[in-house]
Amino acid sequence: MRRRDFIQLAGMGAGAMALPFDLSANPVDIARILDPLMDAKAKKVLADVALNVTKGLGATYTDVRIGRYLNQFVTTREKKVQGITNTESFGVGIRVIVNGTWGFAASNSVTPEGMKKTAERAVAIAKANSKFQKEPVVLAATPSYGEISWKTPITKNGFEVPVKDKVDLLLSANAKALDKGVSFVNSQIFLVNEQKYFASSEGSYIDQDIYRIFPNFGVTMIDRASGQFKNRSGFGTPVGMGYEYLDGKAEDKIASPGGIILYNKSYDIVEDASMAADQVKQMIAAKTVEPGKYDLILEPSHLWLTIHESVGHPTELDRVLGYEANYAGTSFLTLDKWQSKKFNFGSKIVNVVADKTQVGSLGAVGYDDEGVKCKSWDIVKDGVLVNYQAIRDQVSILGQKESHGCCYSQSWADVQFQRMANISLQPGKDRLTPQEMISKVEKGIYIVKEGSFSIDQQRYNFQFGGVLFFEIKNGQITGMLKDVAYQANTHEFWNSCSAICDERDYRLGGAFNDGKGQPGQSNAVSHGSATARFNGVNVINTARTI
Repeated sequence: MRRRDFIQLAGMGAGAMALPFDLSANPVDIARILDPLMDAKAKKVLADVALNVTKGLGATYTDVRIGRYLNQFVTTREKKVQGITNTESFGVGIRVIVNGTWGFAASNSVTPEGMKKTAERAVAIAKANSKFQKEPVVLAATPSYGEISWKTPITKNGFEVPVKDKVDLLLSANAKALDKGVSFVNSQIFLVNEQKYFASSEGSYIDQDIYRIFPNFGVTMIDRASGQFKNRSGFGTPVGMGYEYLDGKAEDKIASPGGIILYNKSYDIVEDASMAADQVKQMIAAKTVEPGKYDLILEPSHLWLTIHESVGHPTELDRVLGYEANYAGTSFLTLDKWQSKKFNFGSKIVNVVADKTQVGSLGAVGYDDEGVKCKSWDIVKDGVLVNYQAIRDQVSILGQKESHGCCYSQSWADVQFQRMANISLQPGKDRLTPQEMISKVEKGIYIVKEGSFSIDQQRYNFQFGGVLFFEIKNGQITGMLKDVAYQANTHEFWNSCSAICDERDYRLGGAFNDGKGQPGQSNAVSHGSATARFNGVNVINTARTI
């Protein structure tokens, strides 16, 4: 099991043990989950209490975030339910600028008196911090939007779906895999609802209702004769959608090279578990790879992670400036490369866009946690680095006047800061299918699904594995490989990109758990691409010790 999956599953299991929940789902508990607690009008009254207090104490700017965060975890293993957990968190975070300096305080007391005390504490913290502030905070202007609301465009609220239906679906997926002889199988559904209310001294009152879902499973096959074992996780991806994602519509299935069925817009977890059981056996029997140079054909369920690590993180402005180094290091994409207006990050067909508005993506919201209306913008254009990811107190460093709208906090209790937007490789402009792309490769490997990886503290030298690997010879897939990982540096890798399939093949991947900051925070983010070709990449055999 990969470290990323282990941490996620261990966290789910720990939560399940802490809060056991009856399968019958007490109606009172479900009603509690679905109860909005407080409407926008009531939140505005409370927010105005804080805004008035901070103004009277000398704050030149204030924002108030009243947040309610709901999570539901349903986890199973083989024929049993491991845990069913509902969590709820409700509170307020208040951020101010006093004497040109930030201050922040948070509380779970969302009452007029609680708002007053929290606002006073935020101002006191800003005043204390101002003794050490060398330069005043400068915020890019943003319009006042008045009273406005935004909601993830879902058609089926997963929190309203009976727990029994979710359990039945997961156990059906497990049964399909077990019937085909796998050694172990586990499966999960993770639901998120963020109810976020933002108010600022600039006159915006923004009410947002955000939904995300992540279905997943893992199958393991042990070959006791050889002592080998292989794992295959699901092809479902975390998305900014409702429970309709699990409808598994036939029109959303994609037949890919290698006899694989992939999914877009909706997902069939039962079918995928059955397919995974077949593939995990093939993975054990597969031929081990011969190290050397190969042309790589990288499918979107794999490529999203390479984009995340080698494009997403190094274009965060705080990493570029050296202000942030936790979890993912700083960045080799220093300001001089951007200022030159001619740094070839990749080949001319490489176009990367940051987008906080893409429907179905994990990062899709109407407004960020600074009250900035979200948008899309170019990061790499025709291979050239043209911009970074920056928020209101950063863009002036770039000589820009408008925030990119990518500020986020994981909860009301944490201060908001710059987080990765959806960073996506744009599809090719010429019509091209993955099969047509493969037909032009003499010696290559087709890679599906993300695997383990490592990357240095400058986001430059890296190594990526995967899950499914198919050998390509003279334009044909000849069989499955194993023990594959590729090595490159970011600059050479993206300049080796020689072809990208068209928009018909474009799909999203992503993660619920992108870590950053100290104390650490977690962000959900998607990355889209079509299948892409990279020429002459170094491939190693991960099973060989010398």
